[in-house]
Order: sequence, then C-alpha cells, then structure tokens
Amino acid sequence: MDEGNAQMDIVSHGLWGGLAFGRKNRRTFCLAFFYGVLPDLFSFGPFYVAVLLGLAERPHFGHEPPDPSLIPAYVHRVYSVTHSLIVFLFAFALLWVVFRKPIWEALAWGLHIVFDIFTHSYRFFPTPFLWPISDFKVNGWPWGMPAIFIPNVVFLALLYAWFFLRQRRAPDRSSMAPERHRR
Repeated sequence: MDEGNAQMDIVSHGLWGGLAFGRKNRRTFCLAFFYGVLPDLFSFGPFYVAVLLGLAERPHFGHEPPDPSLIPAYVHRVYSVTHSLIVFLFAFALLWVVFRKPIWEALAWGLHIVFDIFTHSYRFFPTPFLWPISDFKVNGWPWGMPAIFIPNVVFLALLYAWFFLRQRRAPDRSSMAPERHRR
C-alpha cells in the first residue's frame, strides 16, 4: 500500500459514509463524511500532527506497509477503540440518548469499521472489531491491492455520478412546498 492509497482509504470512508447516510442535504453529508473518517482521524490524526510538528518520525510507506512497530503504541490503542463495533454501538446509543433521536449519519462510523474488517490484513492494522470483548480479527485483503482499490474508486465515481445526475433531474421540491400548503 503506498501513502496515496492510505490517504485515499480515509477519503473513501468519508465518501462512502456521505453517500450511504448523508444524501439529505449538505449538512447531513458533511456530518456523515465526518463520521466516516472519524475512526482513522482520531487514531492516526494525532500521530500525523506530531510528524508535521517534527515530534515524531514518519514511517516510510512504499509498495508494502511499514513495520507496525514503527507506529507509536498509542496509535494502536486508539485504533482498537475507534475500530470496535462494540464501542461504535455504545457511542451510537449514547448519541441517541443525548439528542433524543438517532443520529443516522453516525452510522457511517459503523460502515467504516465493516469495510475495514475485510480490507485490512494481519500485516498492517487488522481491525479489532470486537474489542474489548474479543481480540478476534479477520485477515482481509489490503486496501491498496489493485483488486480492492480500483473497484472502490470506480464504484464511488459511478455512484456519485448517478447521485448527482439524479439530483439535477429531480424537481426542486423546496419550490413546490408552498403550493402544496395553499388551499
């Protein structure tokens, strides 16, 4: 996996989340996109900020992933938390209680985890989706493999093209709303 594919992984998660749970309007899209990138943003974000500030050394991402031991232990610990379906379900329920309604856009977080279960191998950050109950992980196909990466990009492009074409062809419902209420 090269670094470009690692960055695309994060962007793809946001785009899948936005498409699946944020099609209502721009606000819901941005919220779903945020929840889609949240697991990686919270686990890897602080490390990359430390790298940018010169406080940590950046591991080399070539055709193969770097040795996981080159990534600080705190990243692995946070990754376990943010990539757990158990933690996600607890957080989703907590949001529901706090806001007194389900925050459907937050399901993009769960979708991120489900994608990662099958697109991360034992070699680099296998997804601990049952943490803290179990340490079971799936040896999936790495995200950077052309057989995974290329169809992902193609499907995203096709689905977003379909979505935007459909949006352009749909009548403007906001302009029709006042007429429905007049009698």
